[in-house]
Amino acid sequence: MSTRTTWALVVETTQGIGQRKHLAAEVLAHVEGSREEALAELERRARGHVPEHPSSPRRRRLVRTGDGFLLVVDGAWQTFASRFTVGELLADSDAPPAPEPVAARSAPPPDVPDEPAAPAVAPGGADELDEDGIPVRPAWLGRTGRP
Repeated sequence: MSTRTTWALVVETTQGIGQRKHLAAEVLAHVEGSREEALAELERRARGHVPEHPSSPRRRRLVRTGDGFLLVVDGAWQTFASRFTVGELLADSDAPPAPEPVAARSAPPPDVPDEPAAPAVAPGGADELDEDGIPVRPAWLGRTGRP
């Protein structure tokens, strides 16, 4: 069985102004698949990125680099940059544990009803979902031991 590579999409953006200008990094997303697929998603995000500074952009340039993209935005007084990078995710200390491999079953799977009933969920509980179906509180949050 082949495993798919997980790529981290990272943006390093100029924040602050004047002498307080500095770079801040943020992982935008993770993409599973090929490097080309990850770069295509990174380019989509770089093209749509609207940085905090400058507040009145005059010129915007997006440049392809070896490992991603560089967005250079000229303002009235200063130039700001955002570097978009794709990199293979090697470790994540906050990731949920990998699922255990499932052993081959000799019996067929049980019948599944056409429309499963929605479970009763207490507000704020570990099984509560938001309007997009995403758990409000991940099951791995608050775990005490390592797998």
